[in-house]
Amino acid sequence: MNGKRKPAAGPYTPDPEQLALMPEVSGNAVNGVGEGRKRRPTPIYHHDPERTPFAALQTWFRARPSHPSIEAARLKRTSIMEEPIAPLTGPRRNAPPEVWSGEVKAKGRELGAQLMGITRVRPEWVFEGYEVSHTWMIMIGVAMDYENLATAPSPRSVVEVVTQYGRGTQVAKRLAGWLRGQGWDAFPHCGPDAGPILLVPAALECGFGELGKHGSIINRDLGSSFRLACVLTDAPLIADDADAFGADGFCVNCLVCSQECPPDAISAQKQLVRGDTKWYVDFDKCVPYFNEKTGCGICIAVCPWSRPGVATNLVNKLARRRRT
Repeated sequence: MNGKRKPAAGPYTPDPEQLALMPEVSGNAVNGVGEGRKRRPTPIYHHDPERTPFAALQTWFRARPSHPSIEAARLKRTSIMEEPIAPLTGPRRNAPPEVWSGEVKAKGRELGAQLMGITRVRPEWVFEGYEVSHTWMIMIGVAMDYENLATAPSPRSVVEVVTQYGRGTQVAKRLAGWLRGQGWDAFPHCGPDAGPILLVPAALECGFGELGKHGSIINRDLGSSFRLACVLTDAPLIADDADAFGADGFCVNCLVCSQECPPDAISAQKQLVRGDTKWYVDFDKCVPYFNEKTGCGICIAVCPWSRPGVATNLVNKLARRRRT
């Protein structure tokens, strides 16, 4: 396909077999669309089946046969997931928070991360039914190969996503092991399986970028062409600042992802979700298409920010506009 995505054949109609498995409750209601008060998120997808009303749909997705290259990538990621984490050993190594923060970020990059950030855990990020006792989240971002991503939703693109989730998992597990080897408890959490805590709000809080209309983060260097992982820990750290550079305002006027979305799941306006007004992707429209294609990613593939070299130019252009 020469690195190019095939256009959608026409309006998308979900598979009736899938629709028959949809629960009576809307996924948008589960996610808290229209709710004015802050609350913890409810488990909805990629969680243990007993925790979500979408268990039947999730099982249908996981049972579907997929391209051999996707299966191979999944097996490789599973082997990474099964690798043991280094044991917690003592005594704790003591150092000032600024020293720990610098060393943690340097170690993460040494292990293969392109983005590193630190933020304090917030209760409203922890899923209902879960508890997180750690104080800090060390956020990890790993870049995707744009030429592979640009073929979304082809198997080539799905393999790239699975591969980078595996790479993020590896970085997180080894970073957690490094911390545990110095006496500080640390727990890795990696996508795409949902765990105890949301990753996107934490990544926004620690400076990875701004939330885009497509529901993913736009970074000032990588655009949306990256995946997330994290390490939860109590090692003494210092939180990073959020990074606003104009991507949110850009999304207000950009229609690329919303026009390219086959199930028409991307809204032109922000919505109220659990007390915050933000960009939100319609769960009930997005997930059936995602399931049938064994993954999607069209929205981040077509995002202007994701093309190599474009993000930096856009940041500079927006900065010049603000000065005039």
